[in-house]
Amino acid sequence: MNNAPVNTAPASNTMSVKQTIVARGRRRLTGLSTGQKIAAHAVLLLLCLPALLPLFWMVSTSLKGDTQIFAHSASNTLSSLLPHPAVWSNYPKALSAVPFGIYFQNTLFLCACTVIGAVLSSSLVAYGFAKMEFKGKAFLFILMISTIALPAQVTMVPVFGLFRALHWYGTYLPLIVPAFCGAPFYIFLLTQFYRKLPDELAEAARLDGASEWQIYWKVMLPLSRPALATCALFQFLGTWNDFLGPLIYINDPNRYTLAYGLQQLLSTHGGEWASLMADSTIFVLPIIVLFFFTQKLFVQGIATTGGKN
Repeated sequence: MNNAPVNTAPASNTMSVKQTIVARGRRRLTGLSTGQKIAAHAVLLLLCLPALLPLFWMVSTSLKGDTQIFAHSASNTLSSLLPHPAVWSNYPKALSAVPFGIYFQNTLFLCACTVIGAVLSSSLVAYGFAKMEFKGKAFLFILMISTIALPAQVTMVPVFGLFRALHWYGTYLPLIVPAFCGAPFYIFLLTQFYRKLPDELAEAARLDGASEWQIYWKVMLPLSRPALATCALFQFLGTWNDFLGPLIYINDPNRYTLAYGLQQLLSTHGGEWASLMADSTIFVLPIIVLFFFTQKLFVQGIATTGGKN
């Protein structure tokens, strides 16, 4: 008659699983002296320089005038990389060169829709592969994984024909709807994560009368926050940087995204390198800020989906 032990077990197990996830996600330099830590960080910074140099060049060029850019184009000195003086007016000029606000809103709208669709659909499919038993599960999982190796260029023409037959050409539907059908890579990551969660959590919930949907929504989904954040970040980056999709399906300038809009700026104002670099800097800035705010969840998600029990 008393169900108290059954009700408290999932809560305690949930807390222990959360603590395990956090512990696995943390990576610290332990057992090293202060000098060794400084040396390790110095080596890491040196390894980052090749990746940071193009970003530094882009920001530096965005703050130069046209005379500085072309005068220093043939110079190989370090001083030529630094703007003197800095032309801050390039940024207002760049923002007025294209309808940046409209492109920004369109891109955020697509990112929000695709992130929600990809994360929810992929996590639901992953839960089915990880925690449910049905006929042909292994074959379907292998079939799903095999689609990762299929290049997008192979299916580009038939998919375009399908969306055109559905009269979706010129709308955002071809860019949004596929995200609600699950992404194989995210399904694989989340399946690996759900398989490491204790089966006792689902069994205790079933004893309490919970359905499979309730187990997924109220038990498994809250525990998979780091893995979901990793998938959401990947999807956001993919949609934010997507150029080919809007190029193929969007023909209305009022629906252009930032990636496609910057290409239009290049075609119409190809000689204005300062404005182009300023727009590119503004385009990259939200991605950098987003990663700094989500890097802890990102590292935890990678650690918990790639480790072993």
